[in-house]
Amino acid sequence: MKFHKLALFIACLTLTLSACRKEKNEPVFNNQDLAPLSIEFDNIVGGQNLYLNTGNYVNAKGEAFNVTLLQYFISNIKVKKADGTEYVVPQDSSYFLIREGSEEEGSARVNVPEGDYTSLTFTIGVDSLRSTMDVSRRTGVLDPSGGMEDGMYWGWNSGYIFFKMEGISGAAPVDPSGQQKYRFHIGGFGGYSAPTVNNIRTVTMDLSQAGVAQVRKGRKSNIHLMVDIAKVMNGPTQVSIAENPTVMFSEFSLLISANYMQMFRHDHTEN
Repeated sequence: MKFHKLALFIACLTLTLSACRKEKNEPVFNNQDLAPLSIEFDNIVGGQNLYLNTGNYVNAKGEAFNVTLLQYFISNIKVKKADGTEYVVPQDSSYFLIREGSEEEGSARVNVPEGDYTSLTFTIGVDSLRSTMDVSRRTGVLDPSGGMEDGMYWGWNSGYIFFKMEGISGAAPVDPSGQQKYRFHIGGFGGYSAPTVNNIRTVTMDLSQAGVAQVRKGRKSNIHLMVDIAKVMNGPTQVSIAENPTVMFSEFSLLISANYMQMFRHDHTEN
């Protein structure tokens, strides 16, 4: 009799604990529960449109420059409602390479639960966990072989370039190719080889002022961000091309990544 009572008590306790765990777990969504959301990255320079190769611009140091290449990774996207409810896009669906000059690769397209979202958060770069995963888990834009082709993976350093901007400037010294070229190739997640170089940057955008994202099935909501690349050189640190024509895996790169965190501004939302 005592054995049966003990067994009944254990069974009830197990069910209670199981129920508690279920209450604390995040809701599980399948594709049928989700609706489309896109985030558009519209690259500009100050108040001007960015034109590759043909546009001419001037930084805060008075140095003229153009832009011949601009690419950066956006990852780990999450959205939040006014009541604090947050949805994190599954990591396998949350890595995008934004390329200036490519309409197809100027946006990040994800699926999230229906709702009105007042906040958007994303990472500029590729997090350490994904960077060190087996290569079979790094596909699409994260495929290292493809990354070497488009110049977003350091084969010599086995790491991703988070942000890449190149161009011509009269302030830059003449390089072996005979061009006056500057190169900003920013990466590094603070690994063992260089623990002080951690250029992972996370940006949170308040959407409440310029239009919340009203995500619904059967229609597309688009968060339109203006990305001012002038901030790369004109941010908290004013960067001189003459003094720093090539910035890659160095501590100075921390200043540039702190600058480009300031690039993003929510312009409007199309619902």
